[in-house]
Amino acid sequence: MCPHQPHCPSAGSPDREAALITASHPEQGWSLLCNGVLLFEDTGELLPDGQIIAPRRPLGGEHIVTAA
Repeated sequence: MCPHQPHCPSAGSPDREAALITASHPEQGWSLLCNGVLLFEDTGELLPDGQIIAPRRPLGGEHIVTAA
């Protein structure tokens, strides 16, 4: 359970990434959030129940296709 006040969002909530970081390993590309979520630098996530959230990388300008 989260000891912070106000409590961090749960791992199941849409704003779960707003939880505080409890362990950070940037050299390995991941952080552990207070709610038990492993957050990876590519924006992927591993939830405490084992569910995988695929990375949500923003598209850069070179990937935008315009109609002629």
